[in-house]
Amino acid sequence: MGETGNRYLQENFAPVRQEVTLTQLPVAGSIPEFLDGRYVRNGPNPVLEPNPSTYHWFLGTGMVHGIRIRQGNVEWYRNRWVRSSDVAKALGEPIHPGPVHARFDFSANTHVIGHAGRTFATVEAGGRPYELTEELETVGPCDFDGTLPGGYTAHTKRDPSTGELHGVSYFFGWGNRVQYSVLGTDARIKRTVDVEVSGSPMMHDFSLTEKHVVFYDLPVTFDAAMASTSVPDALSAPARSVFSHVVGRRRIPKKVTATMMRLGGNSVFPYSWNPDYPARVGVMDRLGDGRDVKWMDIEPCYVFHPVNAYENGEQIVADVVRHEKMFATDQSGPNEGAPTLERWRIDLAAGKVFEERIDDRGQEFPRHDERLTGRCYRYGYTVGLDTTTDGNLDASGTLYKHDFLTERIDMRDFGSDCSVGEFVFVPAGGDAREDEGVLMGFVYDSCAHRSDLVLLDAETLEIVAEVLLPIRVPHGLHGSWIPAEAS
Repeated sequence: MGETGNRYLQENFAPVRQEVTLTQLPVAGSIPEFLDGRYVRNGPNPVLEPNPSTYHWFLGTGMVHGIRIRQGNVEWYRNRWVRSSDVAKALGEPIHPGPVHARFDFSANTHVIGHAGRTFATVEAGGRPYELTEELETVGPCDFDGTLPGGYTAHTKRDPSTGELHGVSYFFGWGNRVQYSVLGTDARIKRTVDVEVSGSPMMHDFSLTEKHVVFYDLPVTFDAAMASTSVPDALSAPARSVFSHVVGRRRIPKKVTATMMRLGGNSVFPYSWNPDYPARVGVMDRLGDGRDVKWMDIEPCYVFHPVNAYENGEQIVADVVRHEKMFATDQSGPNEGAPTLERWRIDLAAGKVFEERIDDRGQEFPRHDERLTGRCYRYGYTVGLDTTTDGNLDASGTLYKHDFLTERIDMRDFGSDCSVGEFVFVPAGGDAREDEGVLMGFVYDSCAHRSDLVLLDAETLEIVAEVLLPIRVPHGLHGSWIPAEAS
């Protein structure tokens, strides 16, 4: 594993140490004129040297990377750390004031989205979003004008009909509850629903259809033993007892959770595989009150990311990336074997989920045309994963395009020296066909030790343009195209 002993601190997982602003960037090819906005992407990038023996990729300080495109030109690239209070302190800067939840002041490191003319870096598990300026400078933590009752989610779904953002949030202090919420087009929470689950799961994502919310209650749960290792030695045993007997069973008062966060901090990732936890899929009417969820058992597995879902008569069709296990043997990041693409047919009348393998090659970070979120759709895009000689998962140089109508799978191979991050679909216009537009994402060249923003024709997967960066963009998590009119 090299000198650090942690693969998530090596090669292109290794953090970059400087914030930069670059202009007059060269472009190979021609950037389509319809692109006017920012491509932004978030990911872990520790601001201070972490302990390699305990570092988990999901705990790295958030750093947002962005590229501004207008009229076929690139105006700038910049990268900025998301300045939670500990990050600001580490950088010798004033703290950005704002409302945090239960002392969980975490540098949002998972996603970055645009909504209601504002930009938000998001994270999960009890943290609140951090608002950013158009230039990616930190404004501060955000509770949507006092309407967000707790933490938020890393993954929201925008209803293409209403423009509202739907989310499912979780936090270890909420007992056996997760929270479904609807964020209005004015960036104020208009509805929240508490949903009872089996314990305290890590519910990273969910699915949304025109009429339903789909919950994935799966066996990665809060680990009392793991969490107790982060508190002082003298308090480790009582902390473990409290965690074991309370978390996932009943709501913990805010003052207590705040104390637990103060003692434990964010030094250990407290979720792991739990073979005793039931694996279930739940379906709730979008107007439901949490008591009408229909739960269906499935084979144990874990899902970070669904592609999309939609109603088909009495069934809900959900396409997901399925992991056999997660955090069972590796506590530094997702590394439990190659995840596969599957179609789950959720039969509401029969109360069963029928699972079908679409592609058994390793892949993750699925995206689709978000104009069709919750609707019947045809295309999905995933990033290939390789299994190394020592059995670890690693990013590959492959992007897949799945045609769910014809079952055809096309592939763009960038070469063995390259690795690909998540690619986002941008339509050529509001009335464009589903695959009429571009796919954009960062590609890292290990020989040149630098990254490019690559734009592909979504229909052919041919390269349209490349924004040539003189620097490296580390492997990250999720990003968005934010059109200028939405900024």
